[in-house]
Amino acid sequence: MAEANKVVNAIKLWPSVEKLNEYWDERDCGYHPKLILDNLPPWAILDESSKFSLKNQLDQLLSSIGSYIPESIESEISIDETNGAVHISEGAIIGAFTRFEGPCYIGPESVIRHGAYVRQYSWICHQALLGHASEIKHSILLPNAKAPHFNYVGDSVVGSFANLGAGVILSNLRHDGKENKIRIDKTVVNTQLRKFGALVGERVQIGCNSVCNPGTIISPNCMAWPNTTLSGYYDKGGSKIRN
Repeated sequence: MAEANKVVNAIKLWPSVEKLNEYWDERDCGYHPKLILDNLPPWAILDESSKFSLKNQLDQLLSSIGSYIPESIESEISIDETNGAVHISEGAIIGAFTRFEGPCYIGPESVIRHGAYVRQYSWICHQALLGHASEIKHSILLPNAKAPHFNYVGDSVVGSFANLGAGVILSNLRHDGKENKIRIDKTVVNTQLRKFGALVGERVQIGCNSVCNPGTIISPNCMAWPNTTLSGYYDKGGSKIRN
């Protein structure tokens, strides 16, 4: 696992995370998860047993800031805090008939459009976008990440300024239910994760109706053509990916 982290790591996938603490003002920009996980590979954020996991980080955050629903939000939304707090920051734009299941955190100036479904352990950062009829579960949208139209984001991290085209699916579970393995630099690595969607680098563009198979990792600035099936690790930033 440590060897894999030398090839693919959080700084390589999401280089701006190193600078977040330099300009981040929680009053205006909300909270963001820690993604640099010592010597662990970046998918450790999805491992619920890790002390750095999305689950643990979000639980700690919400235990500190609690649940919050701005008074300005329309009444035609559904909030379920049976299993945890729902915190929607001031300045978030929330469309009608959206559904929120805690624990989840929605950052300032983020946009959740009509009919979107935010499931447990979703962390949507400042100015990120979850669009009409899109669903997110146990995942992170980093600042300015976009899942705008009919998307499924499961057990994934989508980098800043990345865009998922209409109908893009980040699938998180193999048909056989086995743990996900990834080929990295001629080495097959067992991630030890049964549910693992995709790690999408910054400024990645994924064309409409494409599917990322479980355990897909895409380096920054790559572009996938529409109707593409993606699998494995794409390490050439700026490359064009097609079937």
